[in-house]
Amino acid sequence: MQLDKLLEQLCAIDGISGDEKRVSDFICSYLDGKCDYRVDRLGNVIAFKKGRRKAAHRVMVSAHMDEVGLIVTYINSDGTLRFSTVGGIDPAVLYGKRVYVGKNRLLGVIAGKAIHNLSQEEREKLPQTEDMVIDIGMSEDEAKRNVRLGDSVTFDGEFLCFGDDMLKSKAIDDRAGCAIMLALIDGEMEYDTFFTFVVQEEVGLRGSGAAAYQVKPELALVLEATTAADIPSSKNDKRVCEVGKGAVVSYMDRHTIYDKELYSLAFETAAENDLPCQTKTAVAGGNDAGAISVSRDGVRTLAISLPCRYLHSPACVISKRDLLSTFTLTQKFLERISSL
Repeated sequence: MQLDKLLEQLCAIDGISGDEKRVSDFICSYLDGKCDYRVDRLGNVIAFKKGRRKAAHRVMVSAHMDEVGLIVTYINSDGTLRFSTVGGIDPAVLYGKRVYVGKNRLLGVIAGKAIHNLSQEEREKLPQTEDMVIDIGMSEDEAKRNVRLGDSVTFDGEFLCFGDDMLKSKAIDDRAGCAIMLALIDGEMEYDTFFTFVVQEEVGLRGSGAAAYQVKPELALVLEATTAADIPSSKNDKRVCEVGKGAVVSYMDRHTIYDKELYSLAFETAAENDLPCQTKTAVAGGNDAGAISVSRDGVRTLAISLPCRYLHSPACVISKRDLLSTFTLTQKFLERISSL
């Protein structure tokens, strides 16, 4: 299957942190007959793909299944819903957005105080999450019959191709990493490799630590999506990384100092295969490498990420060319580290 079509299928599935089972079910169905896999008690999918040769080191590739979203915390007397965020979401991206509530995917709209009712002070500030509600068009009684406290809420973020081979959708972070791993499993692997599709990254890197403890890797590669701030108002290092310039390889973030030899090897591999590659010009953010690298007696770890505009929103934007080149870099890099 084409990588972008696989990504589209994955992004269409709802699966916020702690509620990833629909994503897991799709992945397990996709893996049937292609490799050995199991699901642990936390919900991680742990797969093993046999290669042509045994690797010199135990290698694990990981990506998280969960997406950011919301969770229902209260039903108001007018039938609107109070909510909290699940994962890091800028309140500025919420107002006026369409969402789906609960297993039955009730359509809702995130609403707040009308502008003509705002004070001058309120108009000068961004609306905060606690000032918003989800309007599902129901009375209080109807809402209570159809919604439970704790129901998951996901963005309505349609997958679209636009402009110069750009892709837009919710949940690209990190269904892109999951898609790349499934595409690798689809093909022939040169070396034996473990793949972990993990849960609850967005709320504290929870699934990856448990998965790494079970796999016991010596080397690990985390596949992610990372913030690109390449818009006209951002200059130089403030752009962090840029869409269209290939995979992003980080030297450090707020959770991990990456293995320096693996960091250099990624750029060498990119150069040898004439692949675009860039580094992140800020020590910011974090990903599952933070939990994997300190699992058991330590794991040599690197992250290869896809540059993504408007991360953690209903309209994440990536380049199709970046997606394909990141897949190729990952494939070539795995061959290099497996033979170290």
